[in-house]
Order: sequence, then C-alpha cells, then structure tokens
Amino acid sequence: MARSVLVDAGFVVALLSRRDSHHRWAVAQAPRFAPPWRTCDAVLSETFHLLGTRGGPALSALLRRGSIVAGFDLAGDLEPVLRLMQKYVSLPMSLADACLVRMSETLPDPVILTTDADFRIYRRHSRQIVPCATPFGIP
Repeated sequence: MARSVLVDAGFVVALLSRRDSHHRWAVAQAPRFAPPWRTCDAVLSETFHLLGTRGGPALSALLRRGSIVAGFDLAGDLEPVLRLMQKYVSLPMSLADACLVRMSETLPDPVILTTDADFRIYRRHSRQIVPCATPFGIP
C-alpha cells in the first residue's frame, strides 16, 4: 500500500458529487487508500471552484477533519514545477498537475488518485511513470 496518497481535484470532485461520472469509482477507492490524503493549494482552489457552493461545505469538512491535507510549498519547489509545466506545455499541464507530479517526486512511495488521463503522459524524474489510481486502469 502506498505511504503517500495524493489527490487531484477530479478525484475529490468525483468523491463528493454523486452526479460525477466517476463517483462510484472514487467511493470505491476511498477505503483502499485511506486518508489522510495529501494535495496542494492549487488542487484545493480548483476543487472548490469545480464543486461550487453546493460542494464547498463537504470539502471544508474533509479539510477540517484532516482527511485532506495541503502539504506542498510551491515557493520551495517553484523551478521544478515550472520546468514540468514547460515540458508539457503542449497538453498544457496545469499548475495543480505540476505540483502533484513534483510531490510524487519528493514523497516516499507515492500514488495519485485522479480522474485526469494526462497523468498517463506525465513522467516523474523525467522518465518514470507517475504512480496513479484512475478509473482508466493506468498503473
């Protein structure tokens, strides 16, 4: 089991929104990858935006309980994050995705819970597959 479970906005939205097409998948993953889940401020901002006023209270509750923890210092990892965004400019790679890939490079035994298929393309440490759990079955 992964020691560092990272979450992307798509996973959190799917978990909290019954209307999301990946809701059942996200609910099934939650017990497999028990909290606390780590993420970054960019993911939280994106998630609050996507959930809107209806889903904001549920996300706030996860944060208050410590189920989701923002644990990334962008200022300390600015250059590696910007390099990742430049490398994948053709996709383009979002700041949130770049922060998660960078987190996967710095944390022990990481896995990212995501509904974003772009993580199939991204590489950590330039050549390594980013460990992910997705509804698409990528490693």
